[in-house]
Amino acid sequence: MERKKALKESLTGYAIISPWLIGFFFLILGPIVASFYLSFTDYDLLSSPNWIGFDNYINILTNDPRFRQSLAVTLIFVFVSTPLKLIFALALAMLFNTGRKGTGFFTTIYYIPSIIGGSVAIAVVWRIIFGRNGAINDILTTLGLEGMNWIGNPDTALTVLILLVVWQFGSPMIIFLAGLRQIPAELYEAASVDGANKLQTFFKITIPMLTPVIFFNLIMQTIGGFMIFTQAYLITQGGPMDSTLFYALYLYEMAFEYLRMGYASAMAWILLLIIAAITLLLFKSSSRWVFYESEGGR
Repeated sequence: MERKKALKESLTGYAIISPWLIGFFFLILGPIVASFYLSFTDYDLLSSPNWIGFDNYINILTNDPRFRQSLAVTLIFVFVSTPLKLIFALALAMLFNTGRKGTGFFTTIYYIPSIIGGSVAIAVVWRIIFGRNGAINDILTTLGLEGMNWIGNPDTALTVLILLVVWQFGSPMIIFLAGLRQIPAELYEAASVDGANKLQTFFKITIPMLTPVIFFNLIMQTIGGFMIFTQAYLITQGGPMDSTLFYALYLYEMAFEYLRMGYASAMAWILLLIIAAITLLLFKSSSRWVFYESEGGR
């Protein structure tokens, strides 16, 4: 009886989580395994995969200048946009942490871009704003300055996309705000008694106590930066002159425009290794600058 009861409870548990299990095996694990296999094949979506071994990886790493261009553009984007987004997010979080009246309303307002910023509509609006006849050039003309085609210029197109992503700082802002509210008020009171000014308090108390949150946001935003696609696809289509050819956009082109699914699968696994390597470096470096109270300062 006990065995039957235990079996019944187990089956009931599996039945409850079966939707998640089905989704995991067919929508996550299955595509992962399939893409790994396809990365060693020549597959065009129309015919059966043809096994070619490591040829895709060799061609990507040695014979594809657009791969190197897309990787360089993506790295520049990640290493510029991520710190800027975190700086803006932390600044706004500290402003909203004052407890003044109306901060909840403004926190919601500033969070909205993170919800709608990745949408098709916002990308189209951004393209219009920074176009030749857009609002930015209208403002410059009013000030007596000459406008330009911000999106059509290789020197400024990537900057436009960086500004769009930095504008979506709502999610890390909320996380920073939660972290700030966990810092004991006694620390600030003791610093005030010792005569510390606001700048000293910020660098000696706020930043050290907030480093675990900074580390978390840094990891999440770095990973998210490598997967940017919608903005570049809708606003610049990777141009001009491949100046906004992000890795994910180039991968999409190889898979669904040139029908080189095996090649794209190999690119996906290379991207996974790159993200894993950068994440590992961040984790290795965290022991030097991330403060954990439970570990006595480290």
